[in-house]
Amino acid sequence: MLIGLTNEPRDYSWGSATLIPDLVGRAPDGSPEAEIWYGDHPGCPARVQDGSGRTLDGLIADRGERPLPYLMKLLAAGSSLSIQAHPSLAEAATGFARENAAGIPVDAPERTYRDANHKPEIIVAVSDVFRALVGLRPLEDTRRLLAELGEGPGVTALAARLSRPGADADILRETLEWALSGQAQAEIDDLVVALRAASSTEFAAELQVLRAAAEDFPGDPGIVVALLMNLVELHRGEALFAPAGVLHAYQDGLGVELMAASDNVLRGGLTPKHIDVPELMRIVDTTPEPAPLVTPMTVDGAEVFDVGIPDFALVHAAVHSGRAQRLALAGPAIALVTRGEVTVTAAGGALTLRPAEAAYLTVDETSVELTGEGDVFLAQPGRP
Repeated sequence: MLIGLTNEPRDYSWGSATLIPDLVGRAPDGSPEAEIWYGDHPGCPARVQDGSGRTLDGLIADRGERPLPYLMKLLAAGSSLSIQAHPSLAEAATGFARENAAGIPVDAPERTYRDANHKPEIIVAVSDVFRALVGLRPLEDTRRLLAELGEGPGVTALAARLSRPGADADILRETLEWALSGQAQAEIDDLVVALRAASSTEFAAELQVLRAAAEDFPGDPGIVVALLMNLVELHRGEALFAPAGVLHAYQDGLGVELMAASDNVLRGGLTPKHIDVPELMRIVDTTPEPAPLVTPMTVDGAEVFDVGIPDFALVHAAVHSGRAQRLALAGPAIALVTRGEVTVTAAGGALTLRPAEAAYLTVDETSVELTGEGDVFLAQPGRP
């Protein structure tokens, strides 16, 4: 079966007012449009366009099939998302059971684990530039950044912490805990003053992002966390991967995001929401490493972003007029168009899709043919 999907954009405060309207060719109404979800996740399941009024989770249940192992989103960031990390599968199962045993309601604001699943995720840039903070920068680079900020008490306090003896991962862990402890507010406030006054050739982009975050989240300790992170500028078609434990915060731009079907988020700043510092410190990976960029493989003329996660793999096909493209399917799939007009054809029928329109291909479909002119992203299960 091949069936159309639709959903309404979610109006999170960090969403862009223009990126999704510009993509689909309609006038913005001034409100933020942050994400469109294409999947069966109960938090916001897509609607099935078959006249039945069902959502995708209902369709899948009616067919007696298992829920999708992944969730696909079109994400449009106008300002920073919260800094966050996600647990491993084992950590999620343990944490979910622990909070259930403690009697914490699943929808409680202080709840950390809302399900027993992990949430690794990949995002591919659809806009010309997509910026993100991801992973912790090598310490020697952060020390050079701090040297550009002058000698105020906040800068001095942070520099002293980053110059302590010990392994870099341990130094960063201790610094994160200090920043989020609630005991460093005076130093953080002074650091923001230094950021606003500083200039740098090497770190001009980082300073721009940090100043914007300080403006959007005044007094937030996540400013220190953000200062320790790699800034990545993806160009159209480039991708990054956030595995378990890696801190990340998307900043601005439009992208296609694919993740395991979970809602487990441990926040690390730039948010008014609950931050469970001890649990974050337990699951976070503080190894300083370059940003985890993903190089796709070419299979059947398409780009395959396979990060070795059994829950999902993401395929990008650039479809050209006059040339049909056929792709094999590894299970139930969702096709999302981000440019042009593409006809998706399978044994169960054909649909012509335009930007932000999607279709669901049921588990019995083994391949799909794409014709027309445009870009298609295909979400499907990954390798077992």
